[in-house]
Amino acid sequence: MGGLWNDMAQIGYAKLSMPLAWLGLLSYSLQIYFDFNGYSLMAIGLGKMLGFDFPQNFNFPYISKSVSEYWKRWHITLSTWFKDYLYIPLGGNRKGKLRTFLNMFIVWSVTGLWHGASWNFVFWGIYFFVLLSLEKLFLKKWLEKNIILSRIYTILAILLGWMIFAITELKDIGIYFGRLFSLNITNDWVYYLRNYGIVLAIGILLSTPFLKKWYDRQENKVLCNLLLLLIFLLSIAYLVDAAYNPFLYFRF
Repeated sequence: MGGLWNDMAQIGYAKLSMPLAWLGLLSYSLQIYFDFNGYSLMAIGLGKMLGFDFPQNFNFPYISKSVSEYWKRWHITLSTWFKDYLYIPLGGNRKGKLRTFLNMFIVWSVTGLWHGASWNFVFWGIYFFVLLSLEKLFLKKWLEKNIILSRIYTILAILLGWMIFAITELKDIGIYFGRLFSLNITNDWVYYLRNYGIVLAIGILLSTPFLKKWYDRQENKVLCNLLLLLIFLLSIAYLVDAAYNPFLYFRF
């Protein structure tokens, strides 16, 4: 999945067709989720081996029906830290609407800067501040009336947020945004879908709780655990054979 996103920059954002631009953005969204959630789960597992219980950090965020719900499921420990040590000390939502929105603006601006001293991270934080403010004002009540539209809105909002997060140059963000909504529908995406389609499909499936619910329903988990062990060994073999590839989120 990371290879597909890297190809977007090598091709040149201005040359992307509309389908390929969306395909690349989908791949980045899945890559950063599995990258970050993966080593969060490893930390939790290693902690249990040493007798520590670390909190859950992700709860299938991509199935959210609003951006507000998404941020209750994504990077839970960071969201909780900012809530407990910045938002609430600033007054939270206890001092009127204007103060609430000001506090939200401060928190999300700091959240953006926490990821790096770059304008794209600042705009990324402000972007989510705007969406969360709109949901608090009226949008969330409207979204609750239509589950299908709420899911479409949320996944589009998340994908566009990752575009701002991933591309450091503001000019390139504008170019990529333009490609996402252009009328350029060439067949360049077919080649990449053929090469990455199966991986993307598996990624989409694993980003939902479907397999977890199936596993929890099994009375005899021996075969399931053997299958998981096989997948684990194959993953280790792939990592050993592959070139060095550090975790994507480590730089943050």
